[in-house]
Amino acid sequence: MAWNEPGGNSNNQDPWGGKRRNNGDRKGPPDLDEAFRKLQESLNGLFGGGKKRGGDDGGGSGRSGGGFGGLLGIGLVVLAAVWLYSAVYVVDEQEQAVVLRFGKYYETVGPGLNIYFPPIDKKYMENVTRERAYTKQGQMLTEDENIVEVPLTVQYKITNLQDFVLNVDQPEISLQHATDSALRHVVGSTAMDQVLTEGRELMASEIKERLQRFLDTYRTGITVTQVNVQNAAAPREVQEAFDDVIRAREDEQRSRNQAETYANGVVPEARGQAQRILEDANGYRDETISRAKGEADRFTKLVAEYRKAPEVTRQRLYLDTMQEVFSNTSKVLVTGNKNGQSNLLYLPLDKMIQNSSGGSNAPVTGSAAASNNTDVVPHVTDLPQTRTRETR
Repeated sequence: MAWNEPGGNSNNQDPWGGKRRNNGDRKGPPDLDEAFRKLQESLNGLFGGGKKRGGDDGGGSGRSGGGFGGLLGIGLVVLAAVWLYSAVYVVDEQEQAVVLRFGKYYETVGPGLNIYFPPIDKKYMENVTRERAYTKQGQMLTEDENIVEVPLTVQYKITNLQDFVLNVDQPEISLQHATDSALRHVVGSTAMDQVLTEGRELMASEIKERLQRFLDTYRTGITVTQVNVQNAAAPREVQEAFDDVIRAREDEQRSRNQAETYANGVVPEARGQAQRILEDANGYRDETISRAKGEADRFTKLVAEYRKAPEVTRQRLYLDTMQEVFSNTSKVLVTGNKNGQSNLLYLPLDKMIQNSSGGSNAPVTGSAAASNNTDVVPHVTDLPQTRTRETR
């Protein structure tokens, strides 16, 4: 039997073990109805509601009006708390916020704790320091009417949040469309060889310049920081033909490098030989001119001496000439004497020297030639009244 049923608890005890007393006091937790009633009375007193004095009917209507006012007050407090929670916001160091009041630009808010007044105010908050990236890849038609696939990466950031929010609807979509336009314009004015090989850097610079010009015209508030054109390739259907063309181009470049290497080795050598021939010719010219000048000077001086002593000069010239002639031959001619004899004796000294050296065919030089001449000269000097001339 439950503890609060009639006759069920003779000791008049509640579940917490407290005994009811005659004066109404009890032990244990307070009654929940009484607690809610006290809270309602407090709220009624706070918001102007109160318990009316009078009969039972007046007291009942007063409690009903106070309960409604208390619930209304609680609702207002909750709404105020929710509004305050949504109105206060924090802007980070990397962010900015644009506030619109009645749909019109009001202000741009920097980092810190801020408040705005919805619903009459509306805010847009974006990160303005982080670099964002957009990737594009598609088939393009080059200047020489070839189709290539060009992958492209665009890095950008927001530099003017007001323009980014107000001037263009979906500015990042506009960025993608502008990228397609700039890429097709640049690739369409470039040959396929430049797109596939060394022209990618120049293409990226031109695309960045043209794309930024488009964005500035649209006033999107976006600044392009970097454009990277990755390795372009031909479509898969014609990739093998393109590979053959690339290999042929590489072979051409290799042959050209080999030819340039050979030219770099041969041309300087030929230039050196040509310079050496020129130097030899210049030296021969200077030598000939100097010798001619010396001979002319010597002849001039010789004429002066000849005029002073003609006979002596003629004899001297004869002896010098004979000495020069015999110095280049190994044969000796012995003429007749002054008495009119015309005997001519030919002495082959080279053969005589060769026989006296033992019949060897080797040429005689140095001391051997000198010793052999001592054997020949006495025989020549034995001839009476003759003139001899010997050279080696």
